[in-house]
Amino acid sequence: MRRGWLYAATFTAAVATATPAMATNPKYVFFFVGDGMSSAQIQATEAYLTVKNGGKATEAKDLLKDENRLNMSKLPVLGMQTTYDAHALMTDSASAGTAFASGIKTMSGVIGMDDTKTISYKSVAELAAEQGKRIGIVSSVSLDHATPAAFYANVPSRGQMNTIGAQMAETDYDFFGGGGLAQPTGAVNVWDRLTQNGYTVLNTREAILDLKKNPKSKVVAINPYLQDSAAMPYAIDRPETNLSLAEMTEVAIASLMTQKKEDKGKKNKGKGWLNKDEGFFLMVEGGKIDWACHANDAMATIGDTLDFDDAVGVALDFYRKYPSQTLIVITGDHETGGMSVGHATTGYTAYYDRLLGQTSSFQAFGMNQWKEHKEANKQGYNWSADNNLASNGEMIGLMQSVFGLDWNTLNDYQKKKLEDAYDKSMVGTNGNLAAENTYLYGGYEPIIVTITHVLNERASIGWTSYSHTGVPVPVFAIGAQSKRFAGFYDNTDIAKQMARAMGIWQPLPIVKTTN
Repeated sequence: MRRGWLYAATFTAAVATATPAMATNPKYVFFFVGDGMSSAQIQATEAYLTVKNGGKATEAKDLLKDENRLNMSKLPVLGMQTTYDAHALMTDSASAGTAFASGIKTMSGVIGMDDTKTISYKSVAELAAEQGKRIGIVSSVSLDHATPAAFYANVPSRGQMNTIGAQMAETDYDFFGGGGLAQPTGAVNVWDRLTQNGYTVLNTREAILDLKKNPKSKVVAINPYLQDSAAMPYAIDRPETNLSLAEMTEVAIASLMTQKKEDKGKKNKGKGWLNKDEGFFLMVEGGKIDWACHANDAMATIGDTLDFDDAVGVALDFYRKYPSQTLIVITGDHETGGMSVGHATTGYTAYYDRLLGQTSSFQAFGMNQWKEHKEANKQGYNWSADNNLASNGEMIGLMQSVFGLDWNTLNDYQKKKLEDAYDKSMVGTNGNLAAENTYLYGGYEPIIVTITHVLNERASIGWTSYSHTGVPVPVFAIGAQSKRFAGFYDNTDIAKQMARAMGIWQPLPIVKTTN
């Protein structure tokens, strides 16, 4: 989407203006979180992009071409952050989000509170709002999920999504967009609460895009089709009726930029009347990168990484209009899946062209073609036969048409793994030990996760986990005060540096007296 943007010229300009920019507090602050994204996801995506654009993933001259690089990896300021939380080397998104938002280590599952679950803290979004900035929250997963919630909620458990949604409705933030709500009803009807508090909920492409021309204050913009758990579909599955993460970011910017006209005379929570435009703070999460990595689906991961990077491209378009007033920071909250660029079976080469045939995510395939196939073929199934998959032309055809996996090109070991997985998926039984099945499938549909494993391994991509890993994660930045994000530091430092960049000098974490 926005990849050929004169990197060399921009880099030179950024370096030339870096020193005076350090003296200026950014008016517009973008914070991008690629959930589950680290260096492996970025490099795999660039290798795929290189092949898709006609180059070779084994040739440096092709990999280095501007059009084959992600927007984020071309930025002039690079840092690296550690991701562990208070009690775990492998964090979860709640504790990582709390580190980003409030500058404090907590335990997995906890949002906006310390590890005793008794003290709540303000987020940088709340602190920015107190300055008079307009606030936007965009995510490809549900808006009451862990990462977006960290910027407005304080709960002892991320599972309290109805409570999180109720707190969202009380924020007075200007824009929420992307996915829906996973638990809108319960102790509180969040939809009713949002309406009572002056929010307009939009859920058609036309109505949401109209905000670019006719912005409203206090909007919740939800994509019309939500795939699972009230999240946007994977980018590879996106219907034309939906907005991409980039389009939702465009809408958010348009809304936040024009909000001031409607806020004239608004009281700033005891700090006086708002008489000038203080800008905005916008958090954008690519949440389904993480979900794809949990399922070990490289193409779904790559598709959502590209979608996320296109949203970064939107922010960079904005930056070019307001270079001295804008700060953009991009990172991941942790790595997911133990993704590797390379595999034991492919040695020192790569075959990313083998990924080009996949047309659907594991999720969409499971909800559609696989569901229909299993229903039609499970009656009288004999798992002890050794050629159930090999003898089923329909399933062999689905592997080819949906994943580009040609049965005739596979070796005996790969075929055996697929046969075992097919049996397990069809009737819940195969010839493997229980521990072996746990290792091979990790709770996902055995045949589908095995298809993606075989496909990814043939391309030279490996996976070591169905969970998060503890590797450090890169940070990219550009704009006013961006030099703050160079170096090697802890994830809690990101919140502290964003706060200081915005001119908030009270040390983080800052205790929140009321929720």
